Amino acid sequence: MTADPDCIFCRIVKGEIPCFRVYEDDDVLGFMDINPFNEGHALAIPKDHHPDLGAIPPELAGKVAAAAVRIGRAVGEVIRPDGMNLLQANGPAAGQSVFHFHIHIFPRVEGDNAHFNWEYRPGDMERIGALAEKIAAAVRRD
Repeated sequence: MTADPDCIFCRIVKGEIPCFRVYEDDDVLGFMDINPFNEGHALAIPKDHHPDLGAIPPELAGKVAAAAVRIGRAVGEVIRPDGMNLLQANGPAAGQSVFHFHIHIFPRVEGDNAHFNWEYRPGDMERIGALAEKIAAAVRRD
């Protein structure tokens, strides 16, 4: 198992820092966020250290996402929030503060003022189409 000794999530996986575990298998750990935005806020992380989306193998990211879905369903059953976001951030500009890939299970309450929604603005269809071709080519290379 790969680990970064300075990473708080790696230290949680190793049991050096306690957590409130809600899910665990061979590859993934799910636990409650101790700085929750709303009640029920939890995290799903790979046990191996991967700093972000660019570093994690797709198969492992899929396992983390599947665990996040299971945790999210359980949070929904127990908390009964008004809504739910699964949030995965990469880099400081996106709000990533722990550089170990993770997915937030983020229960929402009407009027909670979480600020990661954006205004809809029509895009340039020609530019979007050209970008889609480049992205699709990059996906095929991956």
